[in-house]
Amino acid sequence: MNNVIEKLMSKYPNKTIFTSKEIKAAAVEIGENPRSAYTAVKYTNNCPSPHRGSYNLERMMPKSSVTTKAKVEMVKGVESVSNDEVFVPDFDATFVPWGNFTEIVKVLKSRMFYPTFVSGLSGNGKTFQIEQACAKLNREYVRVQISPETDEDDLIGGFRLIKGETVFQKGPVIKAMEAGAVLMIDEIDRGTNKIMCLQGVLEGKPVLIKKTGEVVEPSEGFNIIATANTKGKGSEDGRYSGATIIDDAFLERFTITLEQTFPTMATEEKIVMKHMSKFEKVDEEFAKLLVGWADAIRKTFYDEGIDEVISTRRLCHIVQTFSIFGKRDKAIALCVNRFDDDTKEAFIDLYDKVDATINAPELDEEELLERADASFKDNNNWEDE
Repeated sequence: MNNVIEKLMSKYPNKTIFTSKEIKAAAVEIGENPRSAYTAVKYTNNCPSPHRGSYNLERMMPKSSVTTKAKVEMVKGVESVSNDEVFVPDFDATFVPWGNFTEIVKVLKSRMFYPTFVSGLSGNGKTFQIEQACAKLNREYVRVQISPETDEDDLIGGFRLIKGETVFQKGPVIKAMEAGAVLMIDEIDRGTNKIMCLQGVLEGKPVLIKKTGEVVEPSEGFNIIATANTKGKGSEDGRYSGATIIDDAFLERFTITLEQTFPTMATEEKIVMKHMSKFEKVDEEFAKLLVGWADAIRKTFYDEGIDEVISTRRLCHIVQTFSIFGKRDKAIALCVNRFDDDTKEAFIDLYDKVDATINAPELDEEELLERADASFKDNNNWEDE
């Protein structure tokens, strides 16, 4: 096993966490049995597993190499990518399949290189469903968070100063390619033309690391899924002021585009209830009220009667806030404070009317929605302005 450790250290300097695939590959390269090497790691107490399918070999390494790794981890904490380690995401008990989840699972299950673009309003589960699709299929995953500062150095890799020595570190894109992992590029429409360095990657072709001269071949199973609030043409209504216009040649390299909408009322109620269970504050009536309230607001939003909307994420924020303060009205008031005063007051007023209406014993869910929607329009001048 020591030979495998040495091989891993030489192949991946300044790294202590390895996937099962990397461990087996290292064993093969030095002529040892890959299954035996993996089993030795998996069933020893010296190799804790921070993520499913990955193992921390820090305790089996010389102390000098661990010290170097610790310093590198400190550097990673301030990089513009949110997680450049390859790992299998954990299943989240609050997840409810909906929207494009089935399509994403089929794409990933095929293990084809099939670049996919997912667009939709903020807070409607785009990123979460991709992560959970990887968890369901036990697929390794790398998430990259795009910002205006993201460049080739962040994505492909660059030189870092470590213990007085300049060392090249591969970026998350290269790591995902080598591992045959799913590369999830989050908020891709927040980048600049610096992300054009991914043109070749989006074609599924080998990539030349210009700074080292190394050519990296994408491993079997490698794929890219990008998320965005727009379709790469900017934000027409100014809602997402940070969204940029992406070069059309770049967008053309995505095979399909999936449009993510908000869940149905029935599905969203399940999501809200699961979050209530998570925060140990279950109130079935409140869950129904919240979902009906949000749906009425969204209908008016889609009819262009208002400029704001309550997202599924916002409902989950309300549930968490309710678990802390214990009052429905306070939870809603605190969570809609981010909107302008007129919008905030209208949202609160609508909820008060919905809450009062649903208490009538003869009122069913369909009638509640109709009356909530009507009361919202009657008590706001937005549609008439």
